[in-house]
Formats: sequence, C-alpha cells, structure tokens
Amino acid sequence: MRLPNAVRVPGFAAALALLLLAGGAPARADLRISNLDVYLNDHDLTVRVVLLDAIPAAFREGVQSGIPAHLRFTVELWQHNRLWRDRLVHSVFIERQLAYNTVTKEYKVTALKGEPNAAYGTRDLRDAQRMFSEVRALKLGSAAALTSSEVFYIRVHAEAALNGENTFVTRMAGTAEQTQRQSEYRTIQRMQ
Repeated sequence: MRLPNAVRVPGFAAALALLLLAGGAPARADLRISNLDVYLNDHDLTVRVVLLDAIPAAFREGVQSGIPAHLRFTVELWQHNRLWRDRLVHSVFIERQLAYNTVTKEYKVTALKGEPNAAYGTRDLRDAQRMFSEVRALKLGSAAALTSSEVFYIRVHAEAALNGENTFVTRMAGTAEQTQRQSEYRTIQRMQ
C-alpha cells in the first residue's frame, strides 16, 4: 500500500530538517579541562583546575574588537553513596572576565564572582589567557567537615562565552562553549 503524497512530503521534510540540524552541530568543543588536582593541605581540601583553549579561535576576533569574554567555573564537592544518590556537600562559583582595550592594546582579567583577586593587566595574550583560565589553590573547605570513611569526588563545570551569553544558539554559532570533568574517588583516610 502506497501512502499519498500529502503524507510522504511532511515526513520527508521533517527528516531532512533533522539531518540539517544534526549536521550543523560543532564536531567537538575546543574547551577542555586538562588538569584537575585535589589536595589535602593543612587540613583544607584544595583544588587546582587548568582549562585549555579558554579563548578559542572563534573568540579571538571578538575579544580583539572589544567584546569581553566570560569564564564561569562551578566547582562542587560530592559525597559518593553506593546505595543512593550522591550528595552535594559544597559548591563554589567563580566568574572571570577578559576584556581588551583597543586604545591601550592591553588585556585585563577581572574576577567578577567568587574570588578576591585584583584585576590583572597585560599586553601579552598568552599571559592573559593563563590568568583567565587557571584556578589555583581554591579552598573547598575543611577536611574536618568530612568523615574519614567517606568517599568523595570533585566535579568541575566550565563555561566560556563572548559577552557572557551561553545558550544553545550561541554554542551552535561558536561563540560559547562548555565542558565538565570529574576527579577520581578520594578518601580522607590514607590507604596503604
């Protein structure tokens, strides 16, 4: 039995639209977390995160024309539970902005939320990118707040966007990217 043309055309159009949308998606995100280190220093739980390609090639033209780039880190401490859902223990939100002044030809990295750091200015893009994309010695809290028998892990979610707009449309256009990474499972108790 053949279907009439009135039924076949909308189905074909829907399938074609789906293929075009799937083909327009970016092949891979340039943004990636290379280092996620978790330390237990002086009874504090400390995290270090390094983000690669925080200013992708698609962002550079926008940044150099004066559009600021924003970077947001969400660092979470989770307690692992074998028999139930994992529990969020603590969360820290960090937001930074990278702006380029076309008159002075200087990059300025500013901490907007979550950090007390002063603004950092440089004329070198590599220096600005390093300061923009690296979180050093972020204290997530006291190790005394965790039970020694608990199993925990760190989850980091990073978003980079021109002008701070991270939506589905801006990710499809290439002016926003996001990534996440989870650390290995850890305990406070030393294992031998």
